[in-house]
Amino acid sequence: MKISKIMVIGAGQMGSGIAQVCAQAGYQVLLNDLKPEFVERGLIGINKILTRNVDKGRISQQQKQVVLSSITPSTDLNDASDVDLVIEAAVENMEIKTKIFAQLDEIAPAHAILASNTSSLPITEIAAATKRPEKVIGMHFMNPVPVMKLVEIIRGLATADEVYQDIEDMTKTLSKVPVEVNDFPGFVANRVLMPMINEAIYTLYEGVATKEAIDEVMKLGMNHPMGPLTLADFIGLDTCLYIMETLHEGFGDDKYRPCPLLRKYVKAGWLGKKTGRGFYTYE
Repeated sequence: MKISKIMVIGAGQMGSGIAQVCAQAGYQVLLNDLKPEFVERGLIGINKILTRNVDKGRISQQQKQVVLSSITPSTDLNDASDVDLVIEAAVENMEIKTKIFAQLDEIAPAHAILASNTSSLPITEIAAATKRPEKVIGMHFMNPVPVMKLVEIIRGLATADEVYQDIEDMTKTLSKVPVEVNDFPGFVANRVLMPMINEAIYTLYEGVATKEAIDEVMKLGMNHPMGPLTLADFIGLDTCLYIMETLHEGFGDDKYRPCPLLRKYVKAGWLGKKTGRGFYTYE
């Protein structure tokens, strides 16, 4: 199937990044969110990144304008009535995602593929909210989307082979590397990453070392570009908690039990960089 028009649902950091890379690859993109101001904030973020790329000589002013003109703002899911692909990047919550997919199933044309950028939730369960489970698939982009090469492609139980192939091929047009992953909680990236972050939080909670020392050990000792506590702040502590809860519930194994300190910070509203405070304080 030829994919030419894409709707991205959710204009936050992930959604706007996905919209940007799709527009850069020559697709017509609808960037959808609940309110005009949410979409506008996403477009401002895209413009800022593209302007920086112009300043650094990576793209021309004309290329920037072409990308921006390829993205159309949307606040109505009914705009999905003529798209070939929907990539949902809404909040990481099963109830919200299944509601969106049930609506899309009624609106999107019969040939359209429905993809979720979920970082941990089962694609099979999301697909069950539709009458086209064979056309539902996971596309888990990494943050920041314009920079990171990996996209985990997750088949649901019913995902058709040709749908998988269409999405793998389309991912390559974005200059990304698709990696096939089976439908287990957390997939690969977060099943490995989140327990490491959770263990780093336990290390802080138990007083083994300061947050700065824990991050320094992982940066210098393991050659990680940033420490796990800094990374947790960038991801969002609420997102980290939600993924750990998904892993804990999905596997029923206490090795995935979220650290009490993580729960405490989330309850306090200390969610990381986006709220100005997490393990570290941000201006």
